[in-house]
Amino acid sequence: MADETHTLHSLTLAAMARGLSGGDFTATELTRHLLARVETIGKDLNAFISVTADAALASAAKADKARASGKAGKLNGLPIVHKDLFCTRGVLTTCGSRMLENFVSPYDAAVVERLQDAGAIMLGKTNMDEFAMGSSNETSYFGAVKNPWDTSLSPGGSSGGSAAAVAARIVPAASGTDTGGSIRQPAALTGTVGIKPTYGRVSRYGMVAFASSLDQAGVITRSAEDAAMLLSVMAGFDPRDSTSVNHPVPDYVAGLAAPVKGLKIGIVRQHFDAGLDPQCATAVREALAALEAQGAVLTEVDLPNLDLSVPTYYVVAPAECSSNLSRFDGVRFGYRAEDPKDLMDLYCRSRGEGFGAEVKRRIMTGTYVLSAGYYDAYYLQAQKVRQLISEDFRNAFATVDVIAGPTAPTPAFAIGAKTDDPITMYLNDIYTIGANLAGLPGISIPCGFAGKLPVGLQLVGAHFAEQKLLACAHQYQQLTDWHEQGPEAFA
Repeated sequence: MADETHTLHSLTLAAMARGLSGGDFTATELTRHLLARVETIGKDLNAFISVTADAALASAAKADKARASGKAGKLNGLPIVHKDLFCTRGVLTTCGSRMLENFVSPYDAAVVERLQDAGAIMLGKTNMDEFAMGSSNETSYFGAVKNPWDTSLSPGGSSGGSAAAVAARIVPAASGTDTGGSIRQPAALTGTVGIKPTYGRVSRYGMVAFASSLDQAGVITRSAEDAAMLLSVMAGFDPRDSTSVNHPVPDYVAGLAAPVKGLKIGIVRQHFDAGLDPQCATAVREALAALEAQGAVLTEVDLPNLDLSVPTYYVVAPAECSSNLSRFDGVRFGYRAEDPKDLMDLYCRSRGEGFGAEVKRRIMTGTYVLSAGYYDAYYLQAQKVRQLISEDFRNAFATVDVIAGPTAPTPAFAIGAKTDDPITMYLNDIYTIGANLAGLPGISIPCGFAGKLPVGLQLVGAHFAEQKLLACAHQYQQLTDWHEQGPEAFA
């Protein structure tokens, strides 16, 4: 039994695994300790939509029995929380929307299923931008999430609840989704590690869709080692998902030891432009210099069409969202307007009352670009540019192993600072969107501070190069302690 249970929350996922294996504490002790933080700090930050305390304690007791009988899974007794767009059997899955405020899923998403089968314990579901549409976690029907480094600031989005929960040491790990940077950008703004795998690497089954050709599940953790532990379980082919790729899954944890010596890192010229905060630029360049000192080879690469990634994304993603969200009509499931006059009134009022402003903006944009007379001019043209962006990355990876740069152009910004200007908000994902359009893996890791706020270094790899990204990130974290630093108010 742990003598210092009050320090359990400061442990990484890997350290918790070692403590459970060594008998330093039990899964039940760990779960009780973290649930107490969920109930207090989680509420202070508005990071959670649902808390599954009873189920978590029952799972912890089961995990302790499994370990005692020598039948512990890879993640036995380890705590995790899920972004609230992963379906969870018998638990609310709201997507941060009034539309699904009372929806209880009858089944588990593949990600939830695989982590649970490995012994992980779900403590709850985290707050998020409505239907994952946002970069600040302010579009949630359940209110904005606060950044634990400064509660007047945004933690980023759309996986802001997951990022805030990990940064505040409420939990060591959380699932997230990334459509245009929604794992990596909040990871950068909260000083955590966030990885978006290759498109098709992790099953999308049971993950409520925003933009089907862009969405990908991933995780937010304290370290690259923790991310490798989870990805080893989550990744793999799933016949229930038509976009799942049948590609071998390596042992990501074993591969962390790969040195960076000789690794060719491409520095994107377009990333270090006038829009990048000078302090962020300095932190990223110092991180790259540290990798170079360990034998990595730095070289500049050109992605000439990358500047078109934001306008391309905001044609493709809304078009797909307008199709995906058409299922929410007030008839089959979800929010239903009261006392409709007729069927058309039911449709119009259910959607008008159930969806928030940002979701409606994107649905309208998407419907417009897909409409007769505009499809060729906008949607088809955007898909052509998307291919050009993909080709730019392919050309770059012919000469380098990894592409590096800043994750976000600025550190965390004030809640409310960008809500009246959607374009400025959209530009917060300017460095992350390219990887989604090309279906590439990307990771953000803490690399310093701009004043007192965290800065993220982004690494992007070729398809299925998660192993290189995790190894490079892990080796960097052996040299630095940025990932070990957390907000003092939540220590």
